[in-house]
Amino acid sequence: MERIVDDPQEKQWGMFIHLAALATFVLPVAGNIIGPLIIYLIKKDEYEFVNDQGKEVLNFQISWSIIFAISIVLIFVGIGVIMLVGFGIAWLVLVIVGSVAASNGQYYRYPLTYNFFQ
Repeated sequence: MERIVDDPQEKQWGMFIHLAALATFVLPVAGNIIGPLIIYLIKKDEYEFVNDQGKEVLNFQISWSIIFAISIVLIFVGIGVIMLVGFGIAWLVLVIVGSVAASNGQYYRYPLTYNFFQ
C-alpha cells in the first residue's frame, strides 16, 4: 500500500500536474501533454509525489491521445464520433478524479493506460 502524502505543497503540485492536462482546451493538439510535462520537468526532483504522479499523468495523456487519434480515423466508418464523445467525457471525469485524489495526497492510477514511463 502506498503512503498518503502529508505535505500540503506536495499535494498541491500533485493536483496541479493532473489539472495541467486541461491545457488541451488552450492548445488543442498537444496541450494535454505539454501542460503536465512542464510541471513534471520543473518539480520532479523537488517532490517524489509529483515525480510519480507526473509519470502517471503523462502515460495517461499519451495513451488517450492515441485513443483519440484512432477515434478520429474511425469517424469515416461512422463510429468515431460516438467514440470521441464517450472517451472525451471519460477523459474529463478521470482527470477530475485524479486531481481530487492527488489533492487528498493519494497516489492515483489511471485505467486504460500504457506505461511509457516507469
